Amino acid sequence: MTELVPSFDVVVPQTRKIELDRPWQWLAAGWRDLVRSPGPSLTIGAVFAIVGYAVTVGLWWFGLLYLAMPLASGFMIVAPVFAVGLYEISRLHQRGQPVTLTEALRPFWDRPRRLLVMGFILLLILLTWIRIAAMIFMLYWGLEPPSFEDLIVSTFLRPESLPFLVFGTAIGAVFATIAYAVSVVSIPMILDRHDVDVITAVVTSVKAVQQNPVPMLFWAVLVAAFTGLGMLALYVGLIVTLPLIGHASWHAYRDLVQFSDRG
Repeated sequence: MTELVPSFDVVVPQTRKIELDRPWQWLAAGWRDLVRSPGPSLTIGAVFAIVGYAVTVGLWWFGLLYLAMPLASGFMIVAPVFAVGLYEISRLHQRGQPVTLTEALRPFWDRPRRLLVMGFILLLILLTWIRIAAMIFMLYWGLEPPSFEDLIVSTFLRPESLPFLVFGTAIGAVFATIAYAVSVVSIPMILDRHDVDVITAVVTSVKAVQQNPVPMLFWAVLVAAFTGLGMLALYVGLIVTLPLIGHASWHAYRDLVQFSDRG
């Protein structure tokens, strides 16, 4: 157990030290939630897939397809806010309450202010990353980016693109780390606790990551891998992988954060 850390007049709950294999148990618990409520879970996953298609088509239509990869990585920055419905499904299961799509989406109008604040924080990180990613792209490719047909070859298979990949990946990793640290625990906590403010939730989230750097890095890799596989499967895979990750993230929060009133 860690010491209690004050955040203004609020005490940050204790965070647990976990073992490296815990993420696999979160995934197993997430899969059980998915199997118990496939309808609401897969519906939310399908919405993510449809939005992915729409964004990709929009980028192609406006000749901005070179932004597809930064936006794909940026998607994982803001996804925790939109996964609230999945957290709620797992919360309802844990409480033995009935699960419907309406009930899963209820937190969006029951707790709008705190979720909007978290959404604004993550959106600010995303917009900053997109702006910097566009600047990096233009720095290397100028005002005439490679065509869609040549995009993969120019970006990944030519030696001169190596500095672009290294620099861009490093900058993206910084933004991804910040977004991950502030959101991995905070959003499920806001959903779970009416008495927790956004600052306390963010501090607790960062604290959990700092206390468990290796297991949380492993969890981040699993989240990125499952999300990436879903995207590579022409977004269809997101219908399953995102609900799985969303449900597992709820169990990660419950495993990492200890409130004195729940034992």
